[in-house]
Amino acid sequence: MKIILASPRGFCAGVDRAIEIVERALSRSDQPVYVRHEIVHNRHVVEGLREKGAIFIDDPEEAPEKSELIYSAHGVSPEIRQRATDQKLRTIDATCPLVTKVHNEVQRMSREGLEIIMIGHAGHVEVEGTMGQAPGQMHLVQSIDDVPRLQIADPTRLGCVTQTTLSVDDTREIMDALRQKFPQIVLPRRDDICYATQNRQDAVKQLAEKAQLVLVVGAPESSNSNRLVEVASRMNVSSHLITSAIDIEPEWLKNVTCVGVTAGASTPEFLVDQVIERLVGLSKGAEVSSLPEIDEGMHFKLPADLRP
Repeated sequence: MKIILASPRGFCAGVDRAIEIVERALSRSDQPVYVRHEIVHNRHVVEGLREKGAIFIDDPEEAPEKSELIYSAHGVSPEIRQRATDQKLRTIDATCPLVTKVHNEVQRMSREGLEIIMIGHAGHVEVEGTMGQAPGQMHLVQSIDDVPRLQIADPTRLGCVTQTTLSVDDTREIMDALRQKFPQIVLPRRDDICYATQNRQDAVKQLAEKAQLVLVVGAPESSNSNRLVEVASRMNVSSHLITSAIDIEPEWLKNVTCVGVTAGASTPEFLVDQVIERLVGLSKGAEVSSLPEIDEGMHFKLPADLRP
């Protein structure tokens, strides 16, 4: 059996930055460090940071007054920031810069009096944070079926943003439908879409052309991991989301001569290594290779007070 690893896969620059922020905050403080929501959507990462002393909370009020609170990579609404201020918390912002870019765009549209459509998934913490930038002016669209139901006061003054863990492929049909219904809508530029999400989906397409089975290592809560499974499935290739090597069912490998393996943007590489080890064991030996390595060339600076 052949095993092919995707490239790129795993941690993106925003996730790397968020995890490093928590680790640096823990290393410099002898006081508890609180993190609002899971720093990234992967329980192995979260548990590792919890073992080092991070305390994960949902509401700023759960942290004692004047303690330190880190915002997760998914971003937060102004309401959450105000509640942290009211609690007199010292905050560190680990929001992915690409999410911050979307927040700034929403705030700009809001100041200009536009209504704003957000393409994303209801209940996702990033969506909640972005929608909270302009309450009362935003409409959530989850699928193309939502578009005909939209009621817009002035279709000539309408903007659009997307959840960053979607991709051009995820949003193309919805954007086309929005443009048809609202010809003057201002749609996001291609570079507003998360580079890491798109790159990982492109890599899965390459895997699906070669493999009969694609395994995506990631968390059920991870939007970008779920999208990777969908990409392979749309290409009529059997695909499964697994959290770790123990989730692999031996029967999946029956009559399979090539398996593709990738990982979501918040998945640590050691989990991929364990998946490869289990696949090799189940196949009683396998040839392991990788798609050509891709350097995404992205690095986001740490907050000034955490830099070396």
